[in-house]
Amino acid sequence: MKKVLGTFLPLYSTTLLMLLGSGLLTTYVSLRLAQEQVSGSVIGGIIAANYIGLVIGGKVGHNLIARVGHIRAYVSCAGIITASVLGHGLTEWLPAWIGLRLIIGLCMMCQYMVLESWLNDQAEPGQRGLIFGFYMVATYLGLSSGQIILMTQAASGSASLLIVALCFALCLVPIALTTRTNAQPMSPAPMELGYFFRAIPRILLITLATGMAVGAFYGMAPVYASQLGFTTRQTGLFMAITIFAGLVSQFPLSWLSDRFNRHRLLCGTALLYSITALLLTLPLHFTFIWVTGAAFITSMMQFSLYPLVVAMANDSVAPERRVSLTACLLMAFGVGACIGPMITGALMQPLGGHMLYLFFALCGVIIAVMSWHRSEIQQENAENPTPHVAVPDSLASSPLAVALNPSLDEEEIQAAMVNSEEDQAEATS
Repeated sequence: MKKVLGTFLPLYSTTLLMLLGSGLLTTYVSLRLAQEQVSGSVIGGIIAANYIGLVIGGKVGHNLIARVGHIRAYVSCAGIITASVLGHGLTEWLPAWIGLRLIIGLCMMCQYMVLESWLNDQAEPGQRGLIFGFYMVATYLGLSSGQIILMTQAASGSASLLIVALCFALCLVPIALTTRTNAQPMSPAPMELGYFFRAIPRILLITLATGMAVGAFYGMAPVYASQLGFTTRQTGLFMAITIFAGLVSQFPLSWLSDRFNRHRLLCGTALLYSITALLLTLPLHFTFIWVTGAAFITSMMQFSLYPLVVAMANDSVAPERRVSLTACLLMAFGVGACIGPMITGALMQPLGGHMLYLFFALCGVIIAVMSWHRSEIQQENAENPTPHVAVPDSLASSPLAVALNPSLDEEEIQAAMVNSEEDQAEATS
């Protein structure tokens, strides 16, 4: 453990600072727009722009890192993000905010690619779970710590933007000073969308629904808290506790996932998710403590969904297709994360904040129903299930460790591409 921390401490420190700024910025934007009586659909659109940028950034980031290297790519993106964050304080024109959020999302995806591909390149097989476990801890601590800053008087008004810019400026220091610059160039992950649409359509739909729920949570949960009448300090505490729930749930989930049927475990988790979310839609007056406690349990279930889907999907395909699978899952999740905030924003404006958790309950029911039926899910590796690895489950902390593996052999990628061509030839014959 000491060796891992000593080796990867600069990357963990960078991740913590980066996610601290990102978490604070997302909540700040939602809260500020809600306080200015901006319509829910516009808020959802601004949040969706961030996820659109994250999805686009996957391709842009690969080309950038291949051209200038890991450190230069990270430094340049951090500089652009810092300028874009400060740009929020220079104008209140909403179309400009949409553009700034898209740019920030694109550059942050490039940063995630640098960090996760670097970690994956340097990780020894026997320590990969531990290394990414610490990465997950840094991720969730950064996201939740960003919410706690909202509880301080210093984070009121434009000071929040200065703190976010400060975090993105400081996150440059650990990675710029690290002496470990031997990360290998990344190999592209082949896309086999046609194959996966035919082989695992239910898993892709589950991933889409999960992305919708997670994207709506990060974007619209601060608006929900604001509509309940919570103060800025209470909203910050509410977000910190509910995001921290994601870290709490991962380790019990890892133990359960390796010992029980993952389809049934996903179904049960989704049903509990729906039930706990429905409690927050009741037309009753609940105290802050009660709402936060119920939301904490709901978030534990919510943040357990994507890691289960990833493990279940890897059990359903051949090992040589797992690189392409991760890229396809990431795309499905990203599309869902773009759609979720826009739908919930449009619903919350006329119908009230409780529509957010009603939307969560609906997503949970859809996931439970689709995960219960296994007829369309191939079980090519059911006898040897993939070990469950706890990973952050959202594009706010992208699960790219496999798809962006810089040490993949060209033979593995060519094999995946050959399989795709064979499948297409069989389909046309």
